[in-house]
Parts: sequence; structure tokens; C-alpha cells
Amino acid sequence: MGDERRRELGQFLRDRRGNLVRAELGLPPIGRNRTLGLRREEIAAFAAVSVTWYTWLEQGRDINASRQVLESIARVLSLTTAETSYLLAMGGYTPVPASEVTRIEQAPDHLQRLLDTFDFPAFAVAPDWGIAGWNRAYEGLYARIADVDPAERNLLWLIFTDPHLRQMLPDWEETSRHFVAEFRAEAGARLGSAAHTTLLRRLGEASAQFAKLWADRGVERFASRQRIFLHPLAGELVFEQHRLVPSDAPELHLVMYAPVADTPTRERMRTLMAGMPPGA
Repeated sequence: MGDERRRELGQFLRDRRGNLVRAELGLPPIGRNRTLGLRREEIAAFAAVSVTWYTWLEQGRDINASRQVLESIARVLSLTTAETSYLLAMGGYTPVPASEVTRIEQAPDHLQRLLDTFDFPAFAVAPDWGIAGWNRAYEGLYARIADVDPAERNLLWLIFTDPHLRQMLPDWEETSRHFVAEFRAEAGARLGSAAHTTLLRRLGEASAQFAKLWADRGVERFASRQRIFLHPLAGELVFEQHRLVPSDAPELHLVMYAPVADTPTRERMRTLMAGMPPGA
């Protein structure tokens, strides 16, 4: 386990330990008023590990934690499924070794052809959340995508640094929070790599909002959900966001925005793609 992953694991454990509600675990307050947070010795007792060993784990020391022990600690901390997966990834229990994760500049031809068959916005996301391919409908939705410098054609980078995209998202605060939590959940194999560290540093320097959300250490698995865009030409567009993983290219994810029924989204997209203003 690399130094950065050890440090992240320790900080993640400290954060989650500090947010536990003592009463929910049958524990009295600490002093008169402290109802949140468990002591290290309490976590160690519940997880059946030594206090010294657990302390070293939180301190990011170079020790090896078994999968069973980490899963036990996850149960004590009441971690979600996504948070447990993230904890295991920090401990080195991840199906994709960091050395096998590489930057993907362009989606393979067969996946690009698949994207092109959709009449709604769709794009391919690489492991570092770089946008590796998109279809014409996505370019209609986000007209700047083709002109963005390839080095900055990253979904997370654009959501925090492109004011045009931010203006299109009435729920930007919620969307950005979801994105950061999902990115962290998927980042275990890459944490500590030069490319990942550089991306996080650049994002933190470019956006105070990103820096705060990253420091909050939220972790979420991707979930299909509604997405609303306020397009400068087409007006309000309401989609349901889905993500598929191609079996022959599992390192890429295909993200699709399916128009929501009983909204004018599909017709507005058709008008937009025809190069006409809405209602013309």
C-alpha cells in the first residue's frame, strides 16, 4: 500500500469515527454534551482488534490490514456499500491494480459507432473521467466539448471550471457533490498515481468548491438519476442519466442522457440537432 493511500485510509477512518452517533451504538455521551464520535479504543473493541494496531492504522503507518479486519471496521463505522468498497480499495483490496489503469485518449472505434447510433446525448468516460468520445447529440447539448483542449476534456475538470456548463445546471451544487463522491469511490486504484495526484492538485487550485468537497470525503456509488440542463438555445432539457460498462472495454463507461417522457426534451433535442431555434 502506497504512502498516500495509507494516509487517506487513516484520515477516512478518523472522519467516519468522528461522525458516529454514540447513542446508536448504546454508548453514553463523552462528558456532558459530546454525543458524536467514538474513541479509538471503542472502535478497536467493537472490531475485535488491538487499540495500538487500530491507532497505527489511523496514523497511516506501514501495516497490513486483512480484508476481514477492514470489513469488520467498516461494519462498526456503519459504512455504506460504496464507502466499504472505498475503504477496501485504500487497503489494497481492489480488482484493478493501479499499474493497470492507464489514460485513454479516445474510445475504440466500435464504441464510438455505438455512441453514434443514439439520438440522445451519450459519451464515453475513461478511468480518470476524461471524456474519450461523444456523439453528435452530446455536442448539441454541450457545444464546447469539441473545442476544449484534450488535456482539459475531463468531466470533473469541466464541471468545476467551465462557467458555461455551470450556468446550464440549475442543480450545480447537488450535481457537483455527487460527482466528487462518485469520483472518490472509483479512485482507489489510482490514488497516489502521478496523474491522479496532478488532477486533484489542479482541481484544488482551480476551484475552492472542489477542494471543500474533496476534503469532506463523501463516497457514493453511481446511481441513475434525473439531470436537468438549461440550454441557451433549447431551454429546459430533462434527462434520465444512465451508465453502462462495455464487457469488452470495462475500463470505459458509457454515460447516456435519455429524454424523460412527458417532457418536451426529445422534440427540443430534435429541433436543436436540426440547427433550428426551439419552436421554429
